[in-house]
Amino acid sequence: MSLSWTLSRYLSVQFLIGVGIILTVLVGLTYLIDVVEMLRNVVGKGRAPFSAALTMSLFKLPHLTEKILPFAFLFGAMFSLTKLTKNHELVVVRAAGLSVWQFLAPAIIIAALSGVFLVTIYDQAAASLYAQFERLQTRYNTGKSSLLQVSAEGLWLRQGDQQSQSVIHATGIKASGTQLQNVIIFLYKNNDTWVGRIDAKAATLKKGYWDISDATISTLARTSEFYPTYRLNTSLTVVQILDSFASPDTMSFWDLPEFIKMAKNAGFSARRHRLHWHSILSTPILLCAMVLIAASVSLRFTRLGGVSKMLIAGVMAGFVLYFVADVSFALGLSGSLPVPLAAWAPTFVALLLGLATLFHLEDG
Repeated sequence: MSLSWTLSRYLSVQFLIGVGIILTVLVGLTYLIDVVEMLRNVVGKGRAPFSAALTMSLFKLPHLTEKILPFAFLFGAMFSLTKLTKNHELVVVRAAGLSVWQFLAPAIIIAALSGVFLVTIYDQAAASLYAQFERLQTRYNTGKSSLLQVSAEGLWLRQGDQQSQSVIHATGIKASGTQLQNVIIFLYKNNDTWVGRIDAKAATLKKGYWDISDATISTLARTSEFYPTYRLNTSLTVVQILDSFASPDTMSFWDLPEFIKMAKNAGFSARRHRLHWHSILSTPILLCAMVLIAASVSLRFTRLGGVSKMLIAGVMAGFVLYFVADVSFALGLSGSLPVPLAAWAPTFVALLLGLATLFHLEDG
């Protein structure tokens, strides 16, 4: 027997209601927890007013919603399937000759379409708002902007204090961020008064200074002078430079490939950004996998009358997925696993687990 349009629409509505309820609860709790954290870290230390904490949490919320969406689909599908089973509606559906794959089809289609919407449209808005959040966070926490910017022309690095500033441009970077190539350094006094520039072949970051080779120094007071080696004081460290690298969460799915290309041309691995791009790309399949896991958990335990066991199994499945994703991403960032494998492994583990369990319980 084939699934009728009327039944498909009814099952889709029930699934959307379940996911909507769970998502609303999770988003509300997430926002409240984040607001409390902002109040403690920003407002509690006198760095920002109360309204700033609310605004920052609001800008951050779409990004957090992306993170909790798979769990909303997991528990939302469990909620809707349990409700349909308790009302004996799935009993009637099964008695009509429909298999588990047929009555799960509307939920799987909705999950896939939701994932496509998240990747193509929602992520762009979430990344833009998260960039606003990071700017406010930087302003209220440190009062300084990002030290490093990467563009098609190379990278730009800022250093200095209230008395003097230096803006460094380089076409490439080597030695894990410690060596710059084809360097131009613009020198400023009192933040905005230009006093000169340094053109050099390379600059190597040492403890407390830049070791500049083949430097030509030009100033307003004198003509250009050449120095085989030259030292420029700095308070920067490699950790500070790499930490100020633009966060992948502030870039949309469509902008990441171009940024990754520019970062590679500048000498950065951009492994974190590649992982983020692949993880976004895998979202539609991940949401479908959550529906399959929810079905394998809820249909079995609800049929046996064990709702509490169903909840425990669902929570355990969520934690296992989170643990696998965390370990896989850590291995990907360290270079122990190829980036595509590290990003896609949690999705395929969840998908294969859901498929195998359903095949065993329903068709085995």
